[in-house]
Amino acid sequence: MESAWESAQTRLAEIRALSWIDGPSLRTIRVGQLDAELLDQELVHLLQEPISKALNSPQWKPELSLFIQLVLYRLSVWNTGATYGAKLQDLRYVVPNPSGPLSPSGLPRRVLLVHGALTVLAPYLHARLRAHALSRAWPDAPSSDRRRKAWDLLVSLESTHSLAALLSFIAFLWDGRFRTVADRLLNMSLIPSRRLVKRDVSYEFMNRQMVWHAFTEFLLFLLPLVSARGIRRRIARVTSSISSLLLPPRSNDQKSGPVRGKYWSLPRDQCAICAENASFSLNLAEPTNAFTALTGPSSAHASAPENTTPGSDAEPPLHPINTPYLASCGDVYCYHCLAERMMRAADDDEGQKWECLRCGQRVESADRLVMEIDSGGSEVSGSAGSDYDFSSDMDVTDMSGSILSMGTYSESGLSEG
Repeated sequence: MESAWESAQTRLAEIRALSWIDGPSLRTIRVGQLDAELLDQELVHLLQEPISKALNSPQWKPELSLFIQLVLYRLSVWNTGATYGAKLQDLRYVVPNPSGPLSPSGLPRRVLLVHGALTVLAPYLHARLRAHALSRAWPDAPSSDRRRKAWDLLVSLESTHSLAALLSFIAFLWDGRFRTVADRLLNMSLIPSRRLVKRDVSYEFMNRQMVWHAFTEFLLFLLPLVSARGIRRRIARVTSSISSLLLPPRSNDQKSGPVRGKYWSLPRDQCAICAENASFSLNLAEPTNAFTALTGPSSAHASAPENTTPGSDAEPPLHPINTPYLASCGDVYCYHCLAERMMRAADDDEGQKWECLRCGQRVESADRLVMEIDSGGSEVSGSAGSDYDFSSDMDVTDMSGSILSMGTYSESGLSEG
């Protein structure tokens, strides 16, 4: 039996040699080595982030990163001869002609100690030294100072290392052997851990990008078709419905009274449209916002002063009227607010009239509010028929009492008269 085994050894050796020659070469893919490095960095980040949040000590972040990297190096490269990222890529480190005491991974201990110092300890010392130099203003010191010389030396070393890393990376792209400067100095290369290497290409990122691109194109096509005005009008109706449900029902006396709009109690020196626009705001710091509107827009302004005159101690109005225009119902609004609402109602509701926010009547037209000055020097209402006092954007007459300008706005346009 033993003689037959010994006689078969020669034949088995020839078969192994033939299989080695005819089999695939142990070519290491460059992309796999770069992916292994990225996976190692991502693993350190995933472990460091929750621990940093738990400790809540930003000043010890470099030490925490150093500790995590040392532990990972001990459990991966020292014990198995490959980092966790290299294991996922089916790669491992090899050193030609290993000598001296060996680590559990079969690599020389001396080589691994130097490699760990260059890849883990050296970056930590550099980061700490640079932070210390910047905190002590070494770059701003005089040129003859030792701190400035030390800083210049540090900058020269950084430039030298960057140049060496660039040249090493170019050489890696050429031959695919040594991924980093430390690997090149110690002659440590990554090779496949198995003879038959299967390259698994993940298309997850590309699929995600294609989905986001298609979704973006869909939004760009859909958004112009969405009517923002219609959505806002529906929101206003829903808000009004909720407000009517939250507010107590009106009594019989109130029901028999005149029809009132949503902002019937708003002071006359404030624009109800501006107040309604402010009610859609989500900023809690504003006096009126979407949350206070749910309790009732009328009650939100009930306590506001009716009139504010210059020089008085009363607070200024929250929504002052700029360029006042008198609606056909007799209420006053800002010109741009009133024109925008009337045109919107005509466009969106197919020629329907806009309902006043104060009295609830449909607005047919709007005239510019004109104030006249009588012979006694006091202001009286002009032909617009308004008895409200405003302090800005008023058209006054000359001393003879003639009106300087008057315009009439309707849904078809603005005509000066």
